[in-house]
Amino acid sequence: MKRFVSYGFAALLLVGFAIAASKLKVEDLPTAVQKTVKEQTQNAKLVGLNKEKEGGKTVYELETMVNGKSRDLMIDSDGAILTVEDEVALDSIPTAAKKAIQERVASGKISKVETLTKRSEVSYEAAYTNKSGKKAEYSVNADGTPHK
Repeated sequence: MKRFVSYGFAALLLVGFAIAASKLKVEDLPTAVQKTVKEQTQNAKLVGLNKEKEGGKTVYELETMVNGKSRDLMIDSDGAILTVEDEVALDSIPTAAKKAIQERVASGKISKVETLTKRSEVSYEAAYTNKSGKKAEYSVNADGTPHK
């Protein structure tokens, strides 16, 4: 019984932290990050803001919608954009990347394709459900090789 109560309490704490993270407001961000968020949401709908730690550094995830497609950015505390994830149509990515994704997914179903841009490096990621119903993601480079 004690274990059940402990697990329940831990679950409530995690839910509380998740709710707190999802309620981050633009005004709560460092000035440089606020500026970047405002610039990046001029022609986009703000969907969410989160604060995370990556490699010991604080980063901010900006979730937006542009023309009905998701566009997510990771921003450092100086306001610099680290990565951009743009939802795109499968047919819009390079042929080799498309072919590699289709071969990996096989008879599964693709739910989303994104272009991931990190500095000048571009890769492509597909979220899909495989034929046994398990959700997965697969990332490739423009030439179709797996992205690390």
